[in-house]
Amino acid sequence: MPKFVVEADGGSRGNPGPAGYGAAVIDAVTGETLAEAAEYIGIATNNVAEYKGLIAGLKAARTLDPAADVHVRMDSKLVVEQMSGRWKIKHPDMKPLAAEAARILPAGQVRYEWIPREKNKHADRLANEAMDAGKKGKQWEPSRSTAELGARARSAAAPAPQGPPGDAAAGAAKARAALAAASPAVPEQAAPPVGWGSADLGTPATFVLLRHGETVLTPEKRFSGSGGSDPALSAVGRRQADAVATALAARGTIEAVVSSPLLRCRETADAVATRLGLEVSVEDGLRETDFGAWEGMTFAEVRERYADDLSAWLASPDVAPTGGGESFASVTTRVAATRTTLLARHPGRTVLVVTHVTPVKTLVRLALGAPPESLFRMELSAASLSAVAYYADGNASLRLLNDTSHLR
Repeated sequence: MPKFVVEADGGSRGNPGPAGYGAAVIDAVTGETLAEAAEYIGIATNNVAEYKGLIAGLKAARTLDPAADVHVRMDSKLVVEQMSGRWKIKHPDMKPLAAEAARILPAGQVRYEWIPREKNKHADRLANEAMDAGKKGKQWEPSRSTAELGARARSAAAPAPQGPPGDAAAGAAKARAALAAASPAVPEQAAPPVGWGSADLGTPATFVLLRHGETVLTPEKRFSGSGGSDPALSAVGRRQADAVATALAARGTIEAVVSSPLLRCRETADAVATRLGLEVSVEDGLRETDFGAWEGMTFAEVRERYADDLSAWLASPDVAPTGGGESFASVTTRVAATRTTLLARHPGRTVLVVTHVTPVKTLVRLALGAPPESLFRMELSAASLSAVAYYADGNASLRLLNDTSHLR
C-alpha cells in the first residue's frame, strides 16, 4: 500500500478576513512532492481555511491513490484534535467541514499529527501564495508557485567528477567527451510519458536503491567490483548500515529486501532487514561490474599502467577492462534482466534493492532513457538512497537520487 504525507494549512488576514489554504501530498518513501493545491476562498476565519486545506489535501491524495495510507501533518491543534476524535466540534462552521473531510477516505487509512508551524512551511507558503493572488483579484496558479515542487528541481546542481568511473564521483572531462559519441548498448523500449492525464495505472512497484556502506577501499576510490577481494564493511560502513536501517524502519514502507551476493551488500542488507523483520533474497544480477586487472587500483594507477585499454574503455560501453573484465554493455544487459525479474516478483510493492554503484546508476539511466555517458555524470555516495517507481505501462519515474540525509 502506498504511503502519503499530507501537509495542509490555511490562513486569514484579519480572522475573519481574506483567506486561503495550501496543501501538499508527499511520497512518504522518497520525500517527493506529488501534488500541490491552493485556493483563495474570500472572507473566512483561520479555522475554516485550515479545514479547507485539509479537505483539498485529502482529495488530492485520494486522486493519486484511493487505497493509500495517509499521514496528515498540520500545525492547527484544533483541526488535528477534532479530526482525531479527541476534541468535540462545537462551532457550526466547523461541523460540516469536518464531516466532509472524514468522508474523503476511510478512517482507518488516515492518521493525524500536530507539528510546529516552522515544520509546515510548504503548506504555509502555498496558503500565502493563494492569499496574495486573491489580493490581486486572481486565483493561485501552480505554474507561478515558488513552493517546494518547483524549488527542488531548481536547486539541483551537478558535482564535479573526481574519481574513477563506477565510483562516487565517476569519470573526468575526457571520459565524458569520449563517451558523448557512444550509442546506447541495449535498445530501450519507447513508452509514452506519464502525465496527469494518464489512465489509472494502479500502484507502481518502487525500488528503493541502496548503495552498500563503505569498505576499506571506498575512501581511496579504488575499483572494487565482483572480480576482486570481496571486502567486508569497514567500521564506518557498519555505522552507515545501522543509520540507514534506522531511517528505513522509521518510514515503515519497505516490504521486501533483495541484495547483491557480494559481502559488503549482504552485510548492509542484513542490518536493514534485521531491523525491519524481513528476510534477504540474494540476486546474482545485482553484483558490481567485474573490473578485471584493475580491481583494487585507483583511476590514476590504471591510467599509468593500462593507458590505451583505459582510453578504449572510456570511449565505448562495449569495451571491457583489461584482463577479461565486464563491459558496461554487459552490465546493462544483466541488470535490466534482473529488474524485469524483480518487477514480476513484486508487483505494486516497495522493495529495497541493496547493490553497488554501477547497478544503481544503470537502473537510474534506464529509467530516464539516458545514454551510457550519463553513468559518469551521477554522484553516488556510500550508503546513499535512490528510488525509481515502475508503472504498469512500462514507464518509470526517478523519485530520488543519492540521498544521504540519514547519515548526517
